[in-house]
Amino acid sequence: MKTFLENWLAMSNNLLKQINNKWIFVAILAISTPVNSASLKSVVEQTLATNPEVLADNNQRMAREQELRQARSGYGPSLDITGGIGVETSDNSTTRAAGSDETLTRQETAIQIRQMVFDGFATKREVARQHARVDSSAYTLMSTTEQVSLRTTETYLEVLKRMELLELAKTNLETHKHTRDQITLRSRSGVGRKADADQVTGRYALAMANVISEESNLADARSNYLRVTGELPNDLLLPDVEKLPVPDSVEAAVEVALAAHPTLKSAEADVEATQAQHQATNNTLYPRIDLEAGQSWNKDLDGQPGDNNDSSVMLRMRYLLFASGREQARRKQTAHLLDEAKEIRNNTRRQVVESIRLSWSQFQTQASQLEYLQQHVDSTKSTLDAYRKQFNIGKRSLLDLLDSENELFDASRSYVNTRYDNLFARYRIQVGLGRLLESLGVDYPGQAELTAQR
Repeated sequence: MKTFLENWLAMSNNLLKQINNKWIFVAILAISTPVNSASLKSVVEQTLATNPEVLADNNQRMAREQELRQARSGYGPSLDITGGIGVETSDNSTTRAAGSDETLTRQETAIQIRQMVFDGFATKREVARQHARVDSSAYTLMSTTEQVSLRTTETYLEVLKRMELLELAKTNLETHKHTRDQITLRSRSGVGRKADADQVTGRYALAMANVISEESNLADARSNYLRVTGELPNDLLLPDVEKLPVPDSVEAAVEVALAAHPTLKSAEADVEATQAQHQATNNTLYPRIDLEAGQSWNKDLDGQPGDNNDSSVMLRMRYLLFASGREQARRKQTAHLLDEAKEIRNNTRRQVVESIRLSWSQFQTQASQLEYLQQHVDSTKSTLDAYRKQFNIGKRSLLDLLDSENELFDASRSYVNTRYDNLFARYRIQVGLGRLLESLGVDYPGQAELTAQR
């Protein structure tokens, strides 16, 4: 029993000595994460609910919905009521027969209802145009939420990365402190050299400067997080990126992006809107026909005292014969606007393809680097362990030991930076595919819904 307890205590002491290892530290930190930790999904949802860009596009979408309702009102009837009173002096055949002009208090009241029967398809084209504009604004809202979510993800991962780099810097500082203390003891006992003490003191100062630099970088990352999300970070959780679907090839990624990217969809909807606007210019080639019904109640008109009431039901036609070239210029204008919208769509298509290809290339490059960077960390750590044992028995110089410690620190930093860059590249691919919110399990704002079928 005594032997068991002694072995157990020895194992516990060895475990405690290894806690300064950053990987064990990260594992313990993950296990001890508070219940109220913030996941990436919850942070993105909170950001989208308060982000000014998202709210502005949301209001634009609602404004265009009202413009669509205005266009639809062209199919319905209109009702006008008019009234007037004033002094009228009449000089006509009736008053001249009476021998003098007649001045009376003229009073008018009328009501008229008008129903469009045919307007050369102008209302139909305007409704189609507004439908397309509503869809364009919905896709713009989707694109904005994707971009805001990506910025949120970037600042989220940046805080986590800076926290990990700070822990690396602190671990490196502790390592240099241990070496410095060891050299100091040797110097005091008369075994060590002053040059060694000076050298290890300088390296320790550099390690301390690295800690201060990483603390500043973490503070900057927290400030950027506050700017994007509106809140300071608190107990962030490392997201599980393995659940993010990535296409098997860049060609497959491009195909998905061209079929679903909201920015490209918005540009295509703008083309539809301009196409409908251009087609609407042909309405002047047709007559406009309205059904009108009215009733008037007048008094003392045209020098004739007394009531003068009328009732009418008319089918009225209006046809524009000449407008000084205005309509021809309008057709040419909308034709140029249509060409402009098409070129904007074509340029957007190129940008979407470029973005997804760059994201894919970055992701693949970093994924390939990670394996070798991990090997570099493992090899450097093994080398450091061997150098430390050799230094303790006098077979390795202090400079070799210090250089090995710094190499492990630099290798670990390179690995952490590349690992987080690769994580972010996965999210960039999701944005390029137009499905970042879907992959995060976050719903689009309600106004991002498209309009009903035309």
